[in-house]
Amino acid sequence: MSSSPTEILKLPDYAPIPKASLGPALNSQGYYVGRVERNLYWVTDGVYQSMFLATGQGVIVVDAPQTIAPNLLKAISSVTSEPVTHFVYSHHHADHVGGAGVLPPGTTYIAQQETARLLARSADPNRPVPTVTFQDSYTLTLGSQTLVLDYKGVNHDPGNIFIYAPKQQTLMVVDVVMPGWIPFKGLAVSQDIPGWVHAQDVAMTYQWRTLVAGHLGRLGTRADVDLQRQYVSDLAASARATMASLDPTPFFQKYGPTGNSWAIFKAYLDAASQQAADPIVAKYTGKLAAADVFTFDNAYVLFESLRIDAGVLGPFGNHP
Repeated sequence: MSSSPTEILKLPDYAPIPKASLGPALNSQGYYVGRVERNLYWVTDGVYQSMFLATGQGVIVVDAPQTIAPNLLKAISSVTSEPVTHFVYSHHHADHVGGAGVLPPGTTYIAQQETARLLARSADPNRPVPTVTFQDSYTLTLGSQTLVLDYKGVNHDPGNIFIYAPKQQTLMVVDVVMPGWIPFKGLAVSQDIPGWVHAQDVAMTYQWRTLVAGHLGRLGTRADVDLQRQYVSDLAASARATMASLDPTPFFQKYGPTGNSWAIFKAYLDAASQQAADPIVAKYTGKLAAADVFTFDNAYVLFESLRIDAGVLGPFGNHP
């Protein structure tokens, strides 16, 4: 008797997803378009998100994820007859903006300078080089509508910005908060972990009611940001406690005589990540979706950031 693919792979089971973490049902084309506030809308396919603002003089689109791009113009035309005139890059990653090339000719593309540099380096025709760039802040006004674009330093990646719609009291910041879920693997694959952690605090300085986070199937609230900040704080505390308590001696005894330094590091860091993650998984399962899926990986990245960025070596760094 042949085995099924799942039997061969022995795929793990994970905790159920809390209903509060899920968003609205998708339509038959596999997306949802809805109103955020008045003339501000969002589109999701359950994994990625885009946002657009109808201004009376044209539509401003923020991000065009690759998975949404085939339906993006259709979603926009379902709620407004205005043409798309402007596009804002939240950052340069292709998964979020790799569909920017579907927009009509003559569209004005706007990005922070670091994002523009990275887009030019990529030379991807699906991510047109911006026609307007800025360093710290740019106010985009079209008709009677405004988006404020702010760069507060490196976080998820260089150039990742905060997009604020003051009239709609809405903030869009991508790959920083995952409403209702723990962060994606490796703290959202972020390039600057201290900057990414700080960006969560920066988000709360804006006067917003609704968050468009770029990922997953629902919009966010201020309570969502507070819950993620608590998750990250708890994980950092657990990582620090692990750093202080996990004895590295057995790892050196096992692999040191063979001269396999990488084996020492791998075994120690895997054990440290597991020890740091276990109490956090127990605390947040049922509160945040997928707490049992990526907390181990998030613990590893946070542990390494403490070791490398903060210079907290602990007993491992002091071992002879």
